[in-house]
Amino acid sequence: MGSGKSSIGRRVARKLGYTFHDTDRLIIERAGMPIAQIFQRHGESRFREFERETLASLSRVAGAVVSTGGGIVLDPANRKTLRQLGCVGWLVASEEVTFERVSRNQRRPLLHTPDPRDVIFQLFTEREPLYRETAHFRIDTSLRSQSQAAALVISELRHFSESEPPRRGDTE
Repeated sequence: MGSGKSSIGRRVARKLGYTFHDTDRLIIERAGMPIAQIFQRHGESRFREFERETLASLSRVAGAVVSTGGGIVLDPANRKTLRQLGCVGWLVASEEVTFERVSRNQRRPLLHTPDPRDVIFQLFTEREPLYRETAHFRIDTSLRSQSQAAALVISELRHFSESEPPRRGDTE
């Protein structure tokens, strides 16, 4: 959340000549309603079902960059599917930067709480091991421009396609 997945993903896809898919946008199209409304009407569990179905539908797409919602890693099946799709990048930003970026966006249902900063901390804590398990590489976007982060992603993708062992650490 707030790491720049969609904007950086679009840049990467454009530079590589790939198609770009945003699972949140595809879920909105499939459900016919915004994500916040899915949460309100059907709950988080139904949203996660949409997420799983949408990700699985992308397994037939080649030459694509896929941006997912941050909670997609909560489902073990999704983690497996992500790895099967190809190289998985983990874009991360510090909690402070994340809060600054997402606090302006009212469309984030998980942050509709009296203490959204604490929710961000809890999400980081809960999801970090799952991101580590799933990702081939990690890039901190906190102090990088979208252009800089996209260039690093492309570099990591080239390493991956050359069959070099993926690096697990943060890309500096």
